[in-house]
Amino acid sequence: MSVSDERTTQPAVQPVAPASGIADPAPLGLAAFALTTFLLSAANAGWMTKASGDAWLSYALAYGGIAQLLAGMWEFRNRNVFGALAFSTYGAFWIGLFFYVRLVVPPLVTPRTATFNPGAVPHDLGWILLAFAIFNTYMLILSAQVSLAVFGVFLTLEVTEILLFIGNFATSSGWIKAGGYVGILTALVAWYTSAAGVSNGMAGRFRFPVGKPLLT
Repeated sequence: MSVSDERTTQPAVQPVAPASGIADPAPLGLAAFALTTFLLSAANAGWMTKASGDAWLSYALAYGGIAQLLAGMWEFRNRNVFGALAFSTYGAFWIGLFFYVRLVVPPLVTPRTATFNPGAVPHDLGWILLAFAIFNTYMLILSAQVSLAVFGVFLTLEVTEILLFIGNFATSSGWIKAGGYVGILTALVAWYTSAAGVSNGMAGRFRFPVGKPLLT
């Protein structure tokens, strides 16, 4: 066998796939979700007695919405289907809620408009929250395979959404206020999980523990 024949029989060397080259987007997505949830939940809990109660609205678009949606897109780049779905969905949730409040609600609550129907607003919100509670249910089950901290985020969020859709359907300020308090807890758990992601992505020795997955 000639030298040229030997060369042609050598297996082709496959190029090594390059690393993703981006940082973990999960801490950004969690922080964006936490801050917007905290602002809205504080209003629902009745804490903003000297404020307008609408401080959450612009951040629903810019931070909870766009920033979290971007985190979801970067999770697709990281091939993390769970993070991609979670952040993209809740980013879109906040963007959708912003446009619902800005575009749909005003004609419903303005007496001079043909669509005046203020009673429809809480029922609209109830249906929205019910739909997201259904989505959150299977994400809650799947989050048990990620970490205890992530499971805590989805568990407290599930309770928040249930309390709020009941409160909106029943137009009960008590249920909504309870949902606000649990929503504040949800935000705190999400902030902690975000901080844990940041600490684990740094070269320092300090780490926030996230706990082992409940299901393996």
